[in-house]
Amino acid sequence: MSSKPNKVWFRGVRSSKFRHVYGDPAKRDRCYDNVNVTKNAHDSQFCAVNPKFIAIVTEVAGGGAFIVIPIDCTGRLDFNASRVTGHKGPVLDIKWNPFNDNIIASASDDCTIKLWHIPDGGLAVHLTDWLVELQGHKRRVSYIEWHPTAENILLSVGFDHIIIVWNIENGEAVNIIDCHPDVIYSLALNRDGSLIATTCKDKQLRIIEPRSGIIKSMGYCHMGSKASKVTFLGSSGRILTTGFSRHSDRQYAVWDQNNLSKELHSDTVDSSSGVVFPFYDPDTNVVFLAGRGDGNIRYYEITDEFPYIHFLNQFLSGNPQRGLGVMPKRGLNTSICEIFRFYKLHATKGLCEPISMIVPRKSDQFHDDIYPNTASSKPALTAQEWIRGCNAMPILVSMKTGDNIQSQLTKKTKPKTPIIESPAMDNNKKKFAFLSTETIPDYRPKNLINEKALKTNTNQTTKFQQLQQRFGHVEVVNDIPLMKEINSISDNITTEHDLRVAYKLQSEELRKMKKQLSQKDRKIKELEELVKKLQN
Repeated sequence: MSSKPNKVWFRGVRSSKFRHVYGDPAKRDRCYDNVNVTKNAHDSQFCAVNPKFIAIVTEVAGGGAFIVIPIDCTGRLDFNASRVTGHKGPVLDIKWNPFNDNIIASASDDCTIKLWHIPDGGLAVHLTDWLVELQGHKRRVSYIEWHPTAENILLSVGFDHIIIVWNIENGEAVNIIDCHPDVIYSLALNRDGSLIATTCKDKQLRIIEPRSGIIKSMGYCHMGSKASKVTFLGSSGRILTTGFSRHSDRQYAVWDQNNLSKELHSDTVDSSSGVVFPFYDPDTNVVFLAGRGDGNIRYYEITDEFPYIHFLNQFLSGNPQRGLGVMPKRGLNTSICEIFRFYKLHATKGLCEPISMIVPRKSDQFHDDIYPNTASSKPALTAQEWIRGCNAMPILVSMKTGDNIQSQLTKKTKPKTPIIESPAMDNNKKKFAFLSTETIPDYRPKNLINEKALKTNTNQTTKFQQLQQRFGHVEVVNDIPLMKEINSISDNITTEHDLRVAYKLQSEELRKMKKQLSQKDRKIKELEELVKKLQN
């Protein structure tokens, strides 16, 4: 009898369309030169990019500042370039609003988060007036992240070991998450923003529900003493962490987000000392691991089968990086098959260098297989819908046509109680809507303006107006009992309430006058600079 032959398995080279992806650094004239990059030792990126602007945190004496440059204004930067200078301490993190390319948030050592509006042409003078200031942290704010699908929701991490979920429409905290006993190293949100993942100095990896603060799962990740980082791997239900082993080797690990008791797979990267930052692209399922303090960027492909992560290639450079900004997918150049673009801040010289990750293809036509529909700049939810418990995947946009596609349907839960928007929230919405409109000066005679203002103040002090301010929006209906009730309530309005209304009106008038004065001062500065330029 012949025995059965032994099976010989030969795997060979794993096939992948991203196997030969290569990094293409920009030429010197396409870089941003003469940038005084911050020397702060904090482990954030210090760089934020969108299709309109690039923002870089700079080194300044006293206070904190960052520059904002239009994305096409490459070359040598003017030493006296206009900056955003409103913080009293060093700026530790900056992030662009994913749904408004003119709004940027900054976190600082002065325990505040500020939101800024950048005009389309860039800054003509130093920007010191912020839109919104968020105060709640007792120690410096280390990281900030925008919600990926809900408008006007921002998350911040502080050195006071807490995470605050903000609604920037009214500048108030939605929730304060206080479940970390030590310094929080990183924060990441999943694809629909319903979960957050954090790494901490206590070596624990946590999955948290941001609206309630409930810890869904928790477990030990990397046992080294240095910082670890985390990112969600799209909608796969898995997460990836980078950190250090007990012997200070850099490593990565893949985890099941529902069970953090043991990693699904882990491997050693190398023995360097810099923190490794993961950057995941949910469209191509490629994750980039970039080490701080070295010039290497390794990239891996994520799959659904074990070992879940496969090494593709690496970009090598002799220039160490201090931070890396990432261009959103809608800002990439599809004609050269670019799937990712970094903006590298050089650690040893004042240079920001774009690095394009390119799939080598002979044809310059659009390739559907490497450019699936990507997240658009349109929010899937309002802030109030998300706060009520709704979750939604991002609204997608075609990278070929630029059309929005509602391909992944929103899953919403019925709210138990309706939320009535306050006048403050409504005012903030109006402010955001009209930020880009040009201010039109009023050339009417002064007495006519005073007469109009007097009429407006008189109308605002009527009983019906006071009722609206006291009891919210009152809908007028032809209901006699209701009208009688309203009349009886209006008769009982106390003198104290009248004084409060008058105080609010005066405060509002003072605020408007201060705003007009600051606008006039800014206009005078701009005109003075214009006169100097014309004289030169």
